[in-house]
Amino acid sequence: MIRVENLTFKYKKKNVFTDFSLNIEQGRICGLLGKNGAGKSTLLYLMTGLLQPGKGKIFYNNEDVSKRYPSTLQDLFIVPEEFNLPNISLKKYIKINSPFYPNFSQEQLVENLKHFEMDAFAEINLGALSMGQKKKVFMSFALATNTSLLIMDEPTNGLDIPGKSQFKKFIASNMTDDRTIIISTHQVQDVENLIEHVVIIDNNEVLLNASSMEIGQKMYFVNGAKTVDAEQALYVSPSIMGYNAIVLNELGEESTLNLETLFNGVLANPDKIKTLFESEQ
Repeated sequence: MIRVENLTFKYKKKNVFTDFSLNIEQGRICGLLGKNGAGKSTLLYLMTGLLQPGKGKIFYNNEDVSKRYPSTLQDLFIVPEEFNLPNISLKKYIKINSPFYPNFSQEQLVENLKHFEMDAFAEINLGALSMGQKKKVFMSFALATNTSLLIMDEPTNGLDIPGKSQFKKFIASNMTDDRTIIISTHQVQDVENLIEHVVIIDNNEVLLNASSMEIGQKMYFVNGAKTVDAEQALYVSPSIMGYNAIVLNELGEESTLNLETLFNGVLANPDKIKTLFESEQ
């Protein structure tokens, strides 16, 4: 569905990507993880055509996104980390923007706002909302467009604790088999139970690109153990409850995916993890 081919991009003298490639399949909630400065937000803007690559191409449904064809733009939507909404009513915002999206659903927008305990029929002035409220409204509109591709950059930033809990239900209730949602975040605990596919990038390289099922088949996550055999583990880190670790899943047992431990483990032992996944391919 999304194909990044030999991408090169830089800001003035800072290279972000050089000959970078990545494929993301359709119909999954994908978590895009990486350290600060790894280029996650830049990659998202390139995927939507908001930035233009120096070299290489990005294809969405076999169309070059840099061309910004109407057929492409009407089927993707991005919720950036920071944004401004105009000082107009929600009703006027819907009237102006919904025609750009053929599959937009007013009924779905109403239901989405209900998840955040907001009333679509109330006189909502977008300019008077707090940042957290603006994010709830914008995400509700984004999902109501029913685009096949939805990209969200740090979507839980600015949400309070109840809002983060509502966010999980909100995303799960709007997911369909033909929709792909890419979530870039540092707040992995906020999306841990949603993620079906994980992409980890660092230093212009894809360190991991695998489904949660594949990860669970190859890795066993030990959460809060009193003791861990460090020599047998792929990664070990101390925690309040003891140790969190990743070991080879030699017995084919099920465990709970710990995104934070996975992310730290991949960064600490990139070659070992890549070999583990490439060996079966």
